[in-house]
Amino acid sequence: MNMNQVINMVIRQVMRRVINKGVSTGIDVASRKFGSKDAPEPGAKPNAPDSAATQQRAKQTMRMARRIGRM
Repeated sequence: MNMNQVINMVIRQVMRRVINKGVSTGIDVASRKFGSKDAPEPGAKPNAPDSAATQQRAKQTMRMARRIGRM
C-alpha cells in the first residue's frame, strides 16, 4: 500500500466519524426542539402495546444505521 492510499484511508475513517457524530448531534437537537408535546414523561413506563412497536422500530433503525455505516 503506498502512502497516498494510507492517507486516503485515514481521511475516510476520520470523516466518517465526524459526519456520523454531526448527524447524531443534529438529530438529538431536532428531537428536543421539535419533540412531541403528547410524549410521556421520561420516567413513565411505556404501555405494553407501544413497547413492542417501539422495539420493532428501534431494531429497524439500527439495521438502517448499520447499512448506512457500510457506505
